Amino acid sequence: MSPEQRAALMQDLFSRENGIGLSLTRLTIGASDFSQTHYTYDDMPPGQSDPTLAHFSIEPARTDVIPSVREALAINPGLQVMASSWSAPAWMKSNDSLIQGSLAPASYGHFANYLARYVKAMGEEGVPIFAVTPQNEPHFEPDSYPGMRIEAPARADFIGDHLGPTFEREGLDTLILDYDHNWDAPESPLTVLRDPEANRYTDGVAWHCYGGEVSAQTPVHDAFPDKDAFFTECSGGAWAPNWSESFVWNVDNLIIGTTRNWARGVTLWNLILDENSGPHLGGCGDCRGVVTVNSQTGEVTRNLEYYALGHASRFVRPGAVRIGATAPEGMNAVAFRNGDDGSIVLIALNKGAAPAPIQVRFGGRTLAYTLPAMAAATFVWPE
Repeated sequence: MSPEQRAALMQDLFSRENGIGLSLTRLTIGASDFSQTHYTYDDMPPGQSDPTLAHFSIEPARTDVIPSVREALAINPGLQVMASSWSAPAWMKSNDSLIQGSLAPASYGHFANYLARYVKAMGEEGVPIFAVTPQNEPHFEPDSYPGMRIEAPARADFIGDHLGPTFEREGLDTLILDYDHNWDAPESPLTVLRDPEANRYTDGVAWHCYGGEVSAQTPVHDAFPDKDAFFTECSGGAWAPNWSESFVWNVDNLIIGTTRNWARGVTLWNLILDENSGPHLGGCGDCRGVVTVNSQTGEVTRNLEYYALGHASRFVRPGAVRIGATAPEGMNAVAFRNGDDGSIVLIALNKGAAPAPIQVRFGGRTLAYTLPAMAAATFVWPE
C-alpha cells in the first residue's frame, strides 16, 4: 500500500471518529500459518538448546509487527493488545520441531521465562501486552505450520507451577488466559480452573468458534464467575461465500452470542489478508480477513466481518457493561451501557428472510423501526 492508503486504512480500523474504532487486537508470539516464515523468538539449530535464553530476541517483530501496533496505538491509545503462542521454540518440545509435538515437561520453566521475556520486551518497545494465552489451540497439532499439543492437566501444571509464579516474580500484571480453543470442549478449561494452583494464576478463558456452540461459554462462567472470558478467534473464508448468511451468523454468534455468554472482548482472525488469502505458509489457504487488501493496487475491500465488528466496536466503548435485553423469535439482540457517558447501545439482528417491524422499549420510551431482512442495526441513546 502507499503511505496514504495505509494511513487511511489504519484510521478506518482503529479510529472511532474516522472508522470502526477497534479497541482489542491479538498478536502471535512467533509465527502462525499467516507468517512468511516459521520462527520463534529463540530458535536454535536442531539438537541445540538455549536454557538461559541467551539468544532470545524479538527482532523479527521489529520489521512490521511492532511498527504496526505502535501506529494503531497512536490512533487509539486505549487499544488493548493480547498475544498468543502458536509454538514454543523447537528445542523446548518433544520432537525438536516447531510443527506438531508437545511441550516437554523439562522445558516448562524455560517456556515460562520465554513468555515473560516476550511481555517485557514488547513493553520496552512501547507495546504493552495486557493478556497472553500460552498456547493457541492446544488440542490441535497442525502438520504444516507451528503448533503443539498441551492437554489440560499439563496446562494446569504449566500455569500453576511455572508461568504464574514467573509472572509474579517478574512483577508482570499481564493476564493469563487458558484454553484458546473451540466451544466443543468446555471440560478442558474447567479442568485447569479446578486445579487450585492453576486457578490462582488463571485470569480467564479464551474461546474459538470452529466447533461446538457459543452457549458453552456460560457453564464455564457459572462454575467460575470470577474468571473473565474473551472470544479470541474465528475466521471467515471461501467455504462460506454467501454474504448475507455469513453476516447473520457472525453477528448472531460472535457479536451478540459471545457477549451474551460473558465475553469481555471479541477478536477475529485475521485483520488484513491479501487477495490470495495471504501471506500464509501452510495452514489455511482460503481464509478471509476482516478486510482484504489487493497486493497490486492497495485497494481495500471491507468484508462482512468488518461490518459485523463495526456494529459493536464503533459504539460500545471499553468499560461498557452489558445490560439485559430480550428479542422476539427470529431475532437476537444485546445491549450495553457505556461507562463514560451512560449512553445505551442496542445491537439488534433480524435473522429472517423478510423485513421485521420492531419496537425498542427502554425506560418508558418506545421506538418503532423496520429492520431489513438478514440485517443488523445499532441504536444509541442517552440513558
